[in-house]
Amino acid sequence: MDSLRQPLETGEIVVARANAHVRYPARFQLVAAMNPCRCGLGGAGRGACGKAPRCQRDYQNRISGPMFDRIDLTVETPPVTAADMALPPPSEGTAEAKARVAAARAAQEDRAREAGLDASQGLNARAGGETLDRFATPDEAGRMLLMRAGEAGGLTARGWTRTLRLARTIADLDGSTGVLRRHIAEALIYRRATVGAQADFDRRTTHRGDAPFGLREGGGGQAAFLSS
Repeated sequence: MDSLRQPLETGEIVVARANAHVRYPARFQLVAAMNPCRCGLGGAGRGACGKAPRCQRDYQNRISGPMFDRIDLTVETPPVTAADMALPPPSEGTAEAKARVAAARAAQEDRAREAGLDASQGLNARAGGETLDRFATPDEAGRMLLMRAGEAGGLTARGWTRTLRLARTIADLDGSTGVLRRHIAEALIYRRATVGAQADFDRRTTHRGDAPFGLREGGGGQAAFLSS
């Protein structure tokens, strides 16, 4: 019950009715998945949807732009082929990834303590205002890339903030003390765009090697991670 008495700044939903006001904790993470289009085949490769890319665009646009703007990570996953199944297991497994995530989180908490802040408030997902300016300001090349993204891709104020938070996390996973251009580039690639527009943006604003992942048209499905 103590969590229900915390102030709204900690993340709560207040349901107001005539006889009572009820508070529910509302700090959460949402992981969602969707097919690339109505038939689920996508728009590239063998057995592709015959109505692509219109089918993809119409299907994905059923989710509103403001909703997508609140999603931090959007990754399109291509279909798994027989050649993929024959590949050896990746060098980094779940245990190794878990260790990297734990180290990145510890770095965020240590950074907050050194700045005289509460450790939980120093987490990138909760950073805003002065905290974000203090810890996530990118280098000049990263700042210019972010500005070009805002001009070319219609990056909203919310998207700008979330991109900086994500870039700071990518930098922490990379073991970098500062946010560099490559971290901004990778964070921008995860921002959702209409089918085809993201690939065009990547060609115009990033260079090969800026980020290990990219959005590809077609494929198996789309996974999205939303941080509240």
